Amino acid sequence: MSGGDWRAAWLQYLATQRQLSPRTVEAYGRDLAELATLAEHRDWTSIGHADIRRYTAKLHASGQQARSIARKLSGWRSFFGWLADQTPLAANPVEGVRAPKRAKGLPKALSVDDAVQLVATPSRKAAAAPTPSELCDTAMFELLYSSGLRVSELCGLDVQYRKAEGRTDASAGWFEPGNGEVVVTGKGGKMRRVPVGQAALDAIAAWLGVRPAPSDGGAALFLTARGTRMSPRVVQMRLKNHALATGAPLHVHPHMLRHSFASHVLQSSGDLRAVQEMLGHASITSTQVYTALDFQHLAQVYDKAHPRAKLK
Repeated sequence: MSGGDWRAAWLQYLATQRQLSPRTVEAYGRDLAELATLAEHRDWTSIGHADIRRYTAKLHASGQQARSIARKLSGWRSFFGWLADQTPLAANPVEGVRAPKRAKGLPKALSVDDAVQLVATPSRKAAAAPTPSELCDTAMFELLYSSGLRVSELCGLDVQYRKAEGRTDASAGWFEPGNGEVVVTGKGGKMRRVPVGQAALDAIAAWLGVRPAPSDGGAALFLTARGTRMSPRVVQMRLKNHALATGAPLHVHPHMLRHSFASHVLQSSGDLRAVQEMLGHASITSTQVYTALDFQHLAQVYDKAHPRAKLK
């Protein structure tokens, strides 16, 4: 068979034997046609491992995304696996060829103004008195941004150490209003102290003034309407709804407030080690991603302020 005939036979096999959808078969066909072009329409059985590596490098150099290349390699691998059953193919030339690593995107963070507006703006009408649930939300959102907590760490907080010391779960932590700190248990069971800003302290005090008795007799700092400990999922949904109600520019989730905290503290202080300690990162490598965010911020300031900047 010619190269085109083998391609048509494989696509027919995918459609009839594998019963793939027409759109999927069409996508496989495009990817195999691209391989034929890269190979300058050589006989399929003459393509070797080194050739596939070279074609992969060429796709990457042309600007194709790692995910797209990985998909094509998967299709090519499937084709040559099928071809080996039809011809005396020595080995699948795609086996062992990996796509380039995907570029690791920067964590999304809010600007300082957007973060402050998000946590400080009530979702209710200004004239209405805040409900206990709204006071709880405000305290949680202020604390997430003020101290850069993981949402699991936030939900694990108790009102004070005396109540928390008997707990055995990995997320145990407590609030120390006298010191203006929270003590949390992070990944690996490592405990750390994190300062709490005045706005968050005031919001927590307002919440504690209306906080009902826990229904389970526990000491959770943040409670649902049923009096049970707040769960990460509930915090996520409440923050999402609050962000929509207040017109936030991005889809906001709790970890975005943690990213915003780290980025904004680093912008102001330049102290990477301090940010590492407050975030509870075991390695500073995990924290260094925020230096890229910091540079991104500086680049934006430059583009807007410098008379010779190339504005985009």
